Amino acid sequence: QVQLVESGGGLVQAGGSLRLSCAASGRTFGPYTMGWFRQAPGKEREFVAAISSGGVSTSYADSVKGRITISRSNDKNTVYLQMNSLKPEDTAVYYCAAGLWPLGTPSTVHYWGQGTQVTVSS
Repeated sequence: QVQLVESGGGLVQAGGSLRLSCAASGRTFGPYTMGWFRQAPGKEREFVAAISSGGVSTSYADSVKGRITISRSNDKNTVYLQMNSLKPEDTAVYYCAAGLWPLGTPSTVHYWGQGTQVTVSS
C-alpha cells in the first residue's frame, strides 16, 4: 500500500499561483508514475499532469500546458504541482495519484490521495 496525502490547496484570485504537494508513505514511492487529477462539481475526474518514476518524462493536459509544472523528489517521497496563471475554471478538488505511465486515465491509477480543494475566484 502507498498512502498519499495532499496539501497546499486554498483560495486564490485569478492570475495567482498555488503549489500543491503530495507526500507518499508506505511502499516505496520511486517505481511509480505520479500524477494529479482534478474533479469539479458535477464533472468527471480528469487528468492534469504526470511524471515518470525517474522524473525524466512529463505529461500535461492541454488545458494546463504552459501554466502548470509537475515535479518530484524521490528522496523526499513527494510530488509537487506548481500552478501559475490560475483561472476560475481550474477550481476543483485536486487528487494525487500513483500508478502506471502515462497515468492519463483513472483506470491506470493504483493509489489515490484524499484530495485538496483549489478555488480560483474571478
